[in-house]
Amino acid sequence: MTELPSHFSSWFSLLSAEHQNRVRQDIKIHHYPSGTMIVRKGESSDHWIGVIEGLIRISVGNADGKVAGLIGIPSGGWVGEGSLLKKEPRKYDIIALRDSRIMKLPVHTFEWLLDNSIPFNRYLLHLLNERVGHFVGKAEHDRLLNADARVARCLAELFNSGLYPGVTNRMEITQEELGYLARVSRQRANQALKKLENSGLLKVEYGAVCVIDLEGLKHYGP
Repeated sequence: MTELPSHFSSWFSLLSAEHQNRVRQDIKIHHYPSGTMIVRKGESSDHWIGVIEGLIRISVGNADGKVAGLIGIPSGGWVGEGSLLKKEPRKYDIIALRDSRIMKLPVHTFEWLLDNSIPFNRYLLHLLNERVGHFVGKAEHDRLLNADARVARCLAELFNSGLYPGVTNRMEITQEELGYLARVSRQRANQALKKLENSGLLKVEYGAVCVIDLEGLKHYGP
């Protein structure tokens, strides 16, 4: 039986003792070094994927080698429920942006929880609603905002407690990682962070960002 981290997930605490024991029995924890492919586009959807520690990126690419980052998932986040619900192959790559500890809940356990746990179903409804709102906002700001505003909104996404329960106002993230997620260069991410810090929205630390005004980040830009 897998020993789960104390900060495991908000949905786990909602489960009955029977359901928690089933999760402990079936879930597996894996370590992925920085740059490792966790899931490849086109693979079968066999697991629901959660981040214990680290940072992962969801991205898509084409035959010409062009890659577009969709979202970043920090500690406490889960991803892949859509593919499991639709029983379809993965439509994206999942890559570890830094050394990461990942939980994988098998699809048969995921489906068993759907059939047997009302709290789990409610959690998924909430998660999917947050996910839709997140992608609608992202589609808008990727097309309409400048680089500074994209970095601000990208940070706001990572600090979304609806998607990533337990997130605090401080997150370890490098300028290079932020650049990957906001689709700007490391240098441009650095410039944007300085502007946001001067605006009183955040404080830049070595290898980390401390958010002061989350609402300000959400609405930064024209």
